[in-house]
Amino acid sequence: MRMVFGLVLVVGLALAGAAVWMVQGYVSQAQYDVARERAVRLKLGDLIEVYVINKPMEYGAAITKEDVEKAIFPVKSLPEGSFSDEAVLFPVGVLEPRYVTRPMEKTEVLIAAKVSEPGADIGITSRLSKGKRAFAIKVDVASGVSGFVQPGDGVDVYWTGATEGNTREFTQLIETTIKVVAIDQVSSSDRAIGATVARTVTVEATPQQVARLAQAQATGRLALSLVGTGDDTVVESVEVDSAALLGIQAAAPMMIEQVRECTIKTRRGAEVVDIAIPCTN
Repeated sequence: MRMVFGLVLVVGLALAGAAVWMVQGYVSQAQYDVARERAVRLKLGDLIEVYVINKPMEYGAAITKEDVEKAIFPVKSLPEGSFSDEAVLFPVGVLEPRYVTRPMEKTEVLIAAKVSEPGADIGITSRLSKGKRAFAIKVDVASGVSGFVQPGDGVDVYWTGATEGNTREFTQLIETTIKVVAIDQVSSSDRAIGATVARTVTVEATPQQVARLAQAQATGRLALSLVGTGDDTVVESVEVDSAALLGIQAAAPMMIEQVRECTIKTRRGAEVVDIAIPCTN
């Protein structure tokens, strides 16, 4: 009995010793981890949550709330101009977005140097709708509506020329209510700039429209017609030539009556001759 009791005592002491050893190891490891974390924290300094982009973004892309997320960064390692406040990045009451002014990669910190102010214009690319392209039309004081066309206006485009193998010139409406995005190198829609006689008017068009405009510009003359604000009238096909302009009707072809000649053949000696006779029905 005493041997059993002694064996139990020895086992209990062994287990207690093992438990103490494990606890001491755990405490030592925890103290080491705390010390290491403290050292890292001291090395990193204060931390702060800032906005980063969650996907690659190219120049001219609009920045929305779906494009950003928050991440923790050391304060002393942050570049100048980072955003930590949503109200600063997306001001309340401002509908126009910020635009990317320099390409950025995923998880890159969003900084003021790489984005525009809300609603600020950074060029034509920020004005183009999805799937549209910019195309420049050469104009002068007449074809450019005396310089009264401004960015944001809608214009109709007319082509004047002659088709291949035809010397008759005519004018045809080829595009309607196409959006103007820039005048010369100015894309601002500020109406205070007044009328400007431009050399080029840049419009927003689909690739198919760009092809039509390029072909039209290469084979004839283009002229613009300013469309009124809010005018959604559907314009039918328009084509005018000089005759239609002056109201000249094409003359009907003259019918020339052919005179019937009736003859009979008769022999005079060795010669056969035709002798005219009255024609009968």
